[in-house]
Amino acid sequence: MPAAGERHASSISRSYRCEGLWMKIFHGVKLLKVDFDEIQKAMEDVVRDSFDYFLDLCTGEVIVLSENILDKVGARLYDGDFDVIGDDIEYIEFSEEPILPFWMEDEVELVLNVILEKNGRYARIPERHSPEAHQVMLEFLETVEEPVLGEELAYALDGKGAFRRFKDILRYYPKERKKWHGHNARAMKKVITEWLKSLEVEPVQINREGKERGQDDVREVEL
Repeated sequence: MPAAGERHASSISRSYRCEGLWMKIFHGVKLLKVDFDEIQKAMEDVVRDSFDYFLDLCTGEVIVLSENILDKVGARLYDGDFDVIGDDIEYIEFSEEPILPFWMEDEVELVLNVILEKNGRYARIPERHSPEAHQVMLEFLETVEEPVLGEELAYALDGKGAFRRFKDILRYYPKERKKWHGHNARAMKKVITEWLKSLEVEPVQINREGKERGQDDVREVEL
């Protein structure tokens, strides 16, 4: 018979299977190793004219998909240009087989997996909200002691495209640029954590060794 402490531990921590992978649940929330840097890069791409970004809630992998491929595959699916969709995307039969380079086939299969997955495995990574980014820049501006830089940054914050102008100016001030990166990363970590918690996910930051092992975690799909 397990000890009382063991029974308590098992009641707050358990495992479950996600697409064949074992995942941890702690206090009813899924624990997931994620790379905050990669999610931050995705959120800060607010234009999304070339790529869109998804988080695999089973593996923590950030998936980068070409908007071009997403549009073309989505158009074929939702315009009825297919005969059968089974439980496995391999059973999709288009009325006209698209001609694709050999190297692109796996990437198109990944797009189909993301589009057709019905169990919530893939979550689209949202764009960063402009008001939040603007507030973070204002907070950083208050820490700047160099008068000339302070004036330049204050001017950069006026109008559309402030985030880009703000970063461009800091390129000429390496010391302050490094401080900005740290300030912005801390702010983004809070934003990312709140977003993940809305998905009932508790993020676990991968360590430096894990990041080195996961260099290929971000998959890019290009035409």
